[in-house]
Amino acid sequence: MAEEVLIPSSGKITSHLTGSLLAVAFLTSFGSSMLYGYNLAVVNSPAVYIKDFYNKTVVSRNGTGLSEETLTLMYSLTVSVFAIGGLLGSVIVGMLVTRFGRKGTVVNTSMLVFIAGSLMGFSRICGSPEMVIFGRFITGIHSGISLSVVPMYLGEIAPKNLRGFLGLVPSIFIGTGVFTAQILGLHELLGKEEHWPLFLSVVVVPTFIQLMLLPWFPESPRYLLIEKHNIHATITALKWYRTKCNIQAEIEEMQEEQRSLSSMETLSVWKLLLDDTVRWQVLSVVVINIGMQLSGIDAIWFYTNDIFNNAGIPAPEIQYTTAGTGIIEIIAGLIGCFTIEKLGRRPLMIGGFAMMGICSGGITLSLILQAHLSFMRYISVCCVVGIIAGFCIGPAGVPFLITAELFKQSHRPAAYIVGGSLNWLSNFTVGFVFPFLQKSAGSYCYLVFGGICLSVAVYVYIVIPETKNKTFMEISRIFSKKEAILETQGLTHIDQLKLKKMNGYGGLEHTSLEFDSSSSVP
Repeated sequence: MAEEVLIPSSGKITSHLTGSLLAVAFLTSFGSSMLYGYNLAVVNSPAVYIKDFYNKTVVSRNGTGLSEETLTLMYSLTVSVFAIGGLLGSVIVGMLVTRFGRKGTVVNTSMLVFIAGSLMGFSRICGSPEMVIFGRFITGIHSGISLSVVPMYLGEIAPKNLRGFLGLVPSIFIGTGVFTAQILGLHELLGKEEHWPLFLSVVVVPTFIQLMLLPWFPESPRYLLIEKHNIHATITALKWYRTKCNIQAEIEEMQEEQRSLSSMETLSVWKLLLDDTVRWQVLSVVVINIGMQLSGIDAIWFYTNDIFNNAGIPAPEIQYTTAGTGIIEIIAGLIGCFTIEKLGRRPLMIGGFAMMGICSGGITLSLILQAHLSFMRYISVCCVVGIIAGFCIGPAGVPFLITAELFKQSHRPAAYIVGGSLNWLSNFTVGFVFPFLQKSAGSYCYLVFGGICLSVAVYVYIVIPETKNKTFMEISRIFSKKEAILETQGLTHIDQLKLKKMNGYGGLEHTSLEFDSSSSVP
């Protein structure tokens, strides 16, 4: 049996970061999560070349070119179809992780990247805009799966004292993917007209490296024990990931969760939504995932060049300014990753969303005043940087981590389907609607995003508890305890309870009574 490492004052077990944990975190993030960031930004710099390719292809087929409106619509579809694929990927992820496991899903779905890369890489040779659009759709499917399964996998293999650190590694690589697309999109590299198909298809390289190395690492121990009931494979996996830790204590904690789920199979989405015992957890996942995308970050990423152009930055300098924001993303992601186990999840989310909300208001103010005050154009650029930094320091990765932490094994796949689906629906909405919103509302469109960010920050402050350094069972008990307090208050102040019901808050009190009574059953 492995050596125990105990903290005498609390009796809690502390696990150390091992090479295996770090390798899996880097491989899954490099070959999967990074592609999401890359594909968000990759269509930005070659936009003119892609539109020109679409127009020339239609001219060669029909003899007449496309109108400006139709061309804009086709390009918007190219951008947004990525989110449609992501939505499909997030819907099927629950089925995949149950059937193939967490690691198995990451490995098996990597073939989608090779298919998409081939379609986009050979699209110009074949004279087919459809191949570009369909390739973007398939990369979206892969990203939709990856955004859910990678945090789920890392959250389940990580010890509780490292779960936050490993859980934010994917968000660093998402920022790295955006930065890579910005650098490769420079005119000196792959930003020339003849290189844009290669620029779109280079995603196959990191996935190939992942496919060669990741199969050598074990599956999630929690999946092996709780869902596959394979104690021997669980012990082998834990020994692989924990070199100097009491794996017996971890196995006992997993078995406790397994016993609590002994009469319960993996829940469907519908059953999850109807389960009163996790109503607040589900609502929290809904709020933070919708807020993550409706914060306006995708509008910033998709249309960075246009935003900087409206800010008055000279056209030759825009590509370098845009690439510079990528460095901010990586630095902010690293700050979040290395501080989450000290500060906790709540401060990073509250601070990140609040910073984004304030900077969104700053963009509106600066764009309005820049006609009168020339220095305001630099303020708008600083606000864009502030939004990106605020997003990457917390909201970029913590919602996926929180989704894993708020639910037990039986509820987790369905929770990721709910969170992922809403995430991608919001992504598509922003990507498709933002150009039209910008035309109609002008500078004031960023006030919408700012209001959403501040609202999410308030919700997190009021509702979501701190989950740092707690097991999944301990987190579940936090919600039970909160509901028990609400019940006690309700019984003590029955008149206030009735008044709250009249004011529309009866659902909260009624739910807490039901929840606690069910949790008290032996």
